[in-house]
Amino acid sequence: MNPLLQSLHPYPFERLQALFAAVKPDPAKSPIKFHIGEPRHATPQLVIDALTQGAKATLANYPMTAGSPALREAIARWLIARHDLDQLDATTQVLPVLGSREALFAFAQTVLDPTQPDATVLIPNPFYQIYEGAAILGGAAPYFVNADPARGYAHAWDEVPEEVLDRTQLLYVCSPDNPTGHVLDLAAWQRLFALADRHGFVIASDECYSEIYFDENAPPLGALGAARKLGRRDYANVVVFGSLSKRSNAPGLRSGYVAGNAELLKAFWLYRTYHGSAMSGSVAQASIAAWSDEAHVRDNRARYARKFRMAHPRLAEVMPCEMPQAAFYLWARTPIDDAQFAQRLYEEQNVTVLPGRYLARDAHGQNPGRNRVRIALVAEFDECAEGIERIVTFAGRLRN
Repeated sequence: MNPLLQSLHPYPFERLQALFAAVKPDPAKSPIKFHIGEPRHATPQLVIDALTQGAKATLANYPMTAGSPALREAIARWLIARHDLDQLDATTQVLPVLGSREALFAFAQTVLDPTQPDATVLIPNPFYQIYEGAAILGGAAPYFVNADPARGYAHAWDEVPEEVLDRTQLLYVCSPDNPTGHVLDLAAWQRLFALADRHGFVIASDECYSEIYFDENAPPLGALGAARKLGRRDYANVVVFGSLSKRSNAPGLRSGYVAGNAELLKAFWLYRTYHGSAMSGSVAQASIAAWSDEAHVRDNRARYARKFRMAHPRLAEVMPCEMPQAAFYLWARTPIDDAQFAQRLYEEQNVTVLPGRYLARDAHGQNPGRNRVRIALVAEFDECAEGIERIVTFAGRLRN
């Protein structure tokens, strides 16, 4: 048995299940699930139709690790248009993957060299737990960089000690951030690129929430767009990860991409030829349809914006929380311990939220998730409104 498996932490939803094991929620209230970031808007019909049509012709062949040329071209066109790029080679700088989760994990196994002493991976804190697991199973040590509420939840990457940076091989960044909604601006990207250049590590930019934002005139700046603005046309040291799960309400499709530096993509492709993760032709056809249409994405954003206009000011009356720059989470402060809050809320209101500490680690004298909960506004409007009112009622009683 791989001894590194013993170093993995239980996944947040396993911890939540254990927390709720002895709790019986009020049966008079319908369950409302805010704990998991699983989109529950309807998948666009154009995606379903393309998936159905694709299945009729493509199941008789093994799919290619590199993905279909048509899908790679569709992803490249979308990235060029979305991030105002002047170039992106679909053959060498784009690779379809089975959702961003598996790619974020597998990529670490490609770039990490565990034979180097004290190999390190920089991870934002709080964070998506895949980053930590990928680092540990890749033979590296995680080093957590806390989000700072006083700076809009920006991470102090430039405060990481030089000796840590010197042994860093990989840095994970999530923008828009899970769970805070923070978005990196051009100056922040420039600082990260400079650190990567100076210390020779790779940046893995998780951008799965990039299409959930609230101002149609101000889409979040991604790593490729920032690189282009800064004249880094080879995307040195950078790869980005995107997905159709949030953008197109298709988490079950398991479709995403990795894009960026051609040398890094070549190595990742080689790893994947052994890894065995190749996208079926039917999923590729559905993905082409999704990446080629923006109308459903704009509609999706409008629905999220409506929910946040309702939920944020109402919740902020009893639980301090900032309006996120993007993504679909509220990161709210609790009046009591976050795990106790989640457990009692479930018992009394049949609403599930995720304790913030389950998304973070103790680092540098604090746990940035403590006394916070993550609320995922993924359900339809009426259910979100009902859930927020139940939380407000519960939190209001705790304050009185």
